[in-house]
Amino acid sequence: MTPWEAVAVFAAGIGAGTINTIVGSGTLLTFPVLLAVGLPPVTANVSNSLGLVPGSLSGAIGYRRELVGQRPRLLRLGAAALLGGLVGALLLIVLPGSAFKAAVPALIVLAVVLVILQPRLAKAVAARRRTTGHRDAGPLLMTGIFLTGIYGGYFGAAQGVLMLALMGMLLDEDLQRLNATKNVLALLVNGVAAIFFLFVAHFDWTAVLLIAAGAAIGGVIGARVGRRLPPIALRSLIVVVGLAAVIRLLID
Repeated sequence: MTPWEAVAVFAAGIGAGTINTIVGSGTLLTFPVLLAVGLPPVTANVSNSLGLVPGSLSGAIGYRRELVGQRPRLLRLGAAALLGGLVGALLLIVLPGSAFKAAVPALIVLAVVLVILQPRLAKAVAARRRTTGHRDAGPLLMTGIFLTGIYGGYFGAAQGVLMLALMGMLLDEDLQRLNATKNVLALLVNGVAAIFFLFVAHFDWTAVLLIAAGAAIGGVIGARVGRRLPPIALRSLIVVVGLAAVIRLLID
């Protein structure tokens, strides 16, 4: 990795940590950059998963005030997220690398679509919550978090968007508190997948360290000032990077 490539990976880590803390989909910044510097898709994915853990941790810490009183919910949803993340990580290793390489363009397109639709999802969630009161974490939400965890353990781009949409529709709670919950759940998914990968997968440790350092900084930025960034600017950047990644993969 050249010095300029290292700078690009570090900068992508900062951006991913910031975006993941705000809403999710930071992988759409880091994963394409790792591909661009020459990492194979599976190596890029597992290195990205481990590298983003510090960003998830710093983002969750930054939202600690919004987590007050949510321990029972976090225990229930956290168990579903952990199990899902482990299943997703196992699938990534068990399935052949060719399957992941074939699935990645579709997964990235799905993530990009979710990012584009996020404002409409938010409006639909708000309208639903105005007319319907919802219980705390029930079987439907736990199943949804489990399935999202599988996706997150396998690839992970925009898992935060999925989690926020699910919780927003099925919980009667303030959005900032839901975002705090989302950060903890994403930390659990990324963390359990990263621990699993440590024993069975090959990492590019230079990439891991660069992303980890950048993501830790980005998590702090996202928790403190990221809410003030224009949402359309963030979504536009994510969409451009994601589409560029899809084009690159299809050309290869």
